[in-house]
Amino acid sequence: MVKNFYRKVGFGLSLQDEVPQDPLQWAFDQLDQVPLFTWKGNIFSEKEMREKYGEFVYGDRKILRKKYKNDKNKYRREKNKLRHKTGQKFFESNELTIRHNEAINGKTPVFERFWHFWGNHFAISEKDYLAEYSTGPYQREIIRPNMVNTFEQMVKDVTTSWCMIHHLDNSESVGPLSRWGMKSRETINENHARELLELHTVSPDAGYSQKDVIQMTYVMTGWQQKWDPKRLESGDVWFNFEMHQPNEKIILGKTYVAASKRELYNVINDLVHHPNCKRFIATKLCRHFITDNPTEDMINPIIQAWEKSDGFLPEIHKAVVKTAFEYTSTTKKFQQPETWVLQMVRMFGLYWVPKPERMKYDFIREPTDSQSEIKWALEELGHLPYRPAQPNGWSDFEADWISPELIIRRLIFASKMANRGLRRDDNNIKAVIRKNFNQSEKIYKLLNSQDEYKNKLAIVCNSSEMLKA
Repeated sequence: MVKNFYRKVGFGLSLQDEVPQDPLQWAFDQLDQVPLFTWKGNIFSEKEMREKYGEFVYGDRKILRKKYKNDKNKYRREKNKLRHKTGQKFFESNELTIRHNEAINGKTPVFERFWHFWGNHFAISEKDYLAEYSTGPYQREIIRPNMVNTFEQMVKDVTTSWCMIHHLDNSESVGPLSRWGMKSRETINENHARELLELHTVSPDAGYSQKDVIQMTYVMTGWQQKWDPKRLESGDVWFNFEMHQPNEKIILGKTYVAASKRELYNVINDLVHHPNCKRFIATKLCRHFITDNPTEDMINPIIQAWEKSDGFLPEIHKAVVKTAFEYTSTTKKFQQPETWVLQMVRMFGLYWVPKPERMKYDFIREPTDSQSEIKWALEELGHLPYRPAQPNGWSDFEADWISPELIIRRLIFASKMANRGLRRDDNNIKAVIRKNFNQSEKIYKLLNSQDEYKNKLAIVCNSSEMLKA
């Protein structure tokens, strides 16, 4: 029985989707190329978003705070105008609309699921208006294109991206023996180096020490945003040798000769080829797609694909898909709220993503309710993908999503969605169930136990079979 597979690695099959003759090949065919976005509305570039961010922080920090320092009410009113002018309350909703449109209406749901995974692996936590301006474009322009590249290249591009440099305060890290450090009291900031080791590559299982973290921090000194009085910290990332710690560094027992910006790339090369990195990432992939507690038999094929392809992500992804397929009948994976919403909407043909014309924003007033609805709903369900509380991203463990409160919120949400597009016909619901669930007869009984249509959809979408794939 492979029906759950379409939800395990994708967002399920809609009434209009044909059931693939070869489920594995159906999934494999989605992983070799980066699909073009099908969204016909505005897609703002990462650079445009940094300019908007710079406009906001400069206008607030350098103009409004000084101009209205003695009038707090006037300051608040003018700051709200600046928020609208720079789209601060709009851009995150626009990014979520693009993201959800690809998951629901795109032709490559398996690719989109992996994109969501990597965006969460290289998470940007909620700080400094990053969710408002930068996290979505970072995931679109840094992570997404690298999904047909090696893991090494993805790590390099993520590590030196503006969003990650700003998120982890690497611009503030100054080598004490650098030319800059010798003339000032500024010192190192360990944030970025620690997360590169702990969360992005080898994990603590590699046995690195605090000395290794310090040495990694020295390697990363000098990587910063260009700063100027008008754009402040929103400039491009560059390598500033004046702030880079000279001399050799020793990380996990290997010595690295000071070699300007190449030094960081050399270290990343060794980190991504470290056995603990392969195991750590393979385990996370299995945990996300297959089960909370993956076995060695699940993890090893992914490590083998990594080693055989030298970390080429499409081959790693195919190994994950193949393993998920093999364990479809014997494992269940609890779905995070956003994934659950996208599966419900795609399978049952519900209206969710606004039309492009509804996402046109005038940069004068608050975004409309329809423009903000996706964000509000995900916030109510406890899962705003661009706003994890910590740099380790949103949890993949069932225990963190199974509270009575969060389940009640899902029930309420599904009930509200019942009048959004799917013809109120039990046969339609049953047709969707037949395509997507191994235990379809069990779900039919739940369906028949309810009289009101909104209750039918709510109970089906909150059955254990729907909550787990």
